[in-house]
Amino acid sequence: MTSTTTYGQLPEALVAAAADYDLLLEIDHIELGKYVSFHDEVTLDDIARGLHQALHDLDGNTDGIQPFSCITHSTGGPVVRYWLDRYYGVDGLDAAPLKHLVMLAPANHGSALAALGKKRVGRIKSWFSGVEPGQRVLDWLCLGSAGQNALNQSTLDYDYSAHNLYPFVLTGQGIDRAFYDFINNYLTEPGSDGVVRVAGANMNYRFLHVVQSDLVVNEDVGSTQLAYDPTHPIRRSPAVPLGVYPQYSHSGKDMGIMLSIKEKLGADQPVVDGILKCLQVASADDYRQRAEELAGLTVQNQGQGERYGMLVFDIHDDQGNRLGRDDYDILLIAGKDYEPGAMPKKFLRDRQMNSATGNLVFYVDVDCVHQVPDGLFGIRVVARPENGFSYYRPAEFRSDGLALAEIVAPNQTTYVDVTLKRHVDKNVFRFAPGTDPRKSFKDVKPNAGDIDD
Repeated sequence: MTSTTTYGQLPEALVAAAADYDLLLEIDHIELGKYVSFHDEVTLDDIARGLHQALHDLDGNTDGIQPFSCITHSTGGPVVRYWLDRYYGVDGLDAAPLKHLVMLAPANHGSALAALGKKRVGRIKSWFSGVEPGQRVLDWLCLGSAGQNALNQSTLDYDYSAHNLYPFVLTGQGIDRAFYDFINNYLTEPGSDGVVRVAGANMNYRFLHVVQSDLVVNEDVGSTQLAYDPTHPIRRSPAVPLGVYPQYSHSGKDMGIMLSIKEKLGADQPVVDGILKCLQVASADDYRQRAEELAGLTVQNQGQGERYGMLVFDIHDDQGNRLGRDDYDILLIAGKDYEPGAMPKKFLRDRQMNSATGNLVFYVDVDCVHQVPDGLFGIRVVARPENGFSYYRPAEFRSDGLALAEIVAPNQTTYVDVTLKRHVDKNVFRFAPGTDPRKSFKDVKPNAGDIDD
């Protein structure tokens, strides 16, 4: 952002309605964050460090940061989450001064628009009201970034309410078509607010780690099994309440989840009512009740056929090599025979490769995916090279014994960590007796079998 006008009348609207929620809130209790995210050299870590210093510099915080609640928009959500993890972490939440974190349309798992490039994103009015973002922050926001993966893994074991810390996600699923100044499919993407997907905002997410074995599961393609730990197949994030509002888009004076708020309308505006109810939460029981209320609201607002999810594929091998854009293909397979052709038509809404990490992100219609034949779903990875002195064999994950809903869930992101086995032929290094005549070995072939690790 470059101006505090970005906050619109939201602070005044909250103050005007606070008394009706038994909250003591005055305008002089509110601080408006001014963080520099539009310079190329600035990283998310830099902003989090700046936030920490700014908190210490506030009046009344000379002896330490006093308890506070925070309302964020868009990138502000990941910034505060990063700050919390950097300075307190899973073992220090008791000492964290943050009590409520209400995230409006947060890009917790990035935005599909970020891959369009700095200058092009800067021309989209729905993105920070047309502010051109800095490159390092934009890199973090690209789908499948290393920064998102690291932060979301780091916070998997948080127990928020046990430490009197209450995060929430309130996000729009409305598209303000009159707001956009040029046409791009992502701006009118279903399941999003025109910038951030609901699945990209939601702090309920999961990790699935599969490792290639030597067990052949498909002789026709020569693929071996991608096995998971049956005792702990899925690692889930701590539950965080999610509320989805179809009347709000990411930004804009007419539908923006923050900028459209009017002081005089107060809590008659759904998101103002939602925020104030979140700020009322003061116990684990309150938190559970608020989660149930927002879940009911989301079901009511989404209906059927409006639920999408993301799959983030991170492909690497057992030797620590990362596979990039041209190194692999992924096919989603289904049915008793686990074939690509068995997937329901139109299940895939979008696919995007992160050029920096090589991670591939699928955006899928969850209700469509859940119609797979026999309830069986899988992933086939075909990595390159497929032969030679060093190579990979095709690998398949099959959902036998693992419910499909455990892998692909509505409004959620699933990180799929795939470890492939790198095969190396014994002829990549051999010895020749010193008594043998010296001769070229450039014509040696990879046919001696794999080395034993």
